[in-house]
Amino acid sequence: MLDDRAKLLLKALVERYIADGQPVGSRTLSRASGLELSPATIRNVMADLEELGLIASPHTSAGRVPTARGYRLFVDTMLTAQRERLAVEAPQLPPDQPQRVIAHAAQILSNLSQYVGVVMAPRRSSVFRHIEFLRLSEKRFLVIIVSPEGDVQNRVVMTAVDYSQSQLVEASNYLNAHYAGMTIEQVRERLKGEVDTLRGEIAQLMQTAVEASSEAMSETDEVVISGERNLLAVSDFSHDMHHLRRAFEVFEQKTQLMRLLDVSSQAEGVRIFIGGESKFVPFEELSVVSAPYEVDGQIVGTLGVIGPTRMPYERMIQIVDITSRLVSNALSHNSK
Repeated sequence: MLDDRAKLLLKALVERYIADGQPVGSRTLSRASGLELSPATIRNVMADLEELGLIASPHTSAGRVPTARGYRLFVDTMLTAQRERLAVEAPQLPPDQPQRVIAHAAQILSNLSQYVGVVMAPRRSSVFRHIEFLRLSEKRFLVIIVSPEGDVQNRVVMTAVDYSQSQLVEASNYLNAHYAGMTIEQVRERLKGEVDTLRGEIAQLMQTAVEASSEAMSETDEVVISGERNLLAVSDFSHDMHHLRRAFEVFEQKTQLMRLLDVSSQAEGVRIFIGGESKFVPFEELSVVSAPYEVDGQIVGTLGVIGPTRMPYERMIQIVDITSRLVSNALSHNSK
């Protein structure tokens, strides 16, 4: 546990380092904190903070820099975000096509943060309006699923048994007659209870098709990324090509970002992953600030900012929080 003096000095050190990007010495810290403390006292407190793993001393400097653990303590206990200040800067999102809203949101995140904006597109509805099976060749058929919104998904299914087109039509007709309007998960559960009333080969066919449909409809469209070039202006990366290369690899491997954003969507409000805390973006040099967004009260996706561990977290929290509200409002208005 830190006493109030140590907390104030840690807060001043983190804020000074975020602003300048240079190790903070005891004299600078004395001025920044506003405390009437001797340099010796400040050095003692800094030694204690270093022993706790909250700050570190680079070999080339007498000053200190915050560690990921120090940033985490700062974010969790010392930030007082005031979102009203930023609301004036954030442009309104036009209630246009969802794809355009998502693209605009990524640009807003990037422009306001001067880092990288990422938005996970809304998850597709798992409710189906119509389903159809089309035989392609022996032991191979196509599942076509139409959502209530008119979105069409399809997936090729390989089977151990060869089904005729008439069997495929029989199975799709049964599903459309009895299950249209349900989610794929509900269909799967209902089929388990009704498998004895159906002919064996048709029951197996429908179970196989429903599994494939579930996979197709649970896939997220994409992750929209904007502003990767902003990292070229961040001294933490521009002076270290290895760090920059690793950062760009993260953006190329969208699957990892999707998993991280999916985890973020399971929690309310803004989440912060600092310097490798997430196994999906395990790099000490990067932090992620994210928040879910909603359509008509239902969480459907996540957005966020990715930047250096040395980022102004209070402002990033404001940017992400406000943008998530803008996206929620635009998409909810658009869906009516």
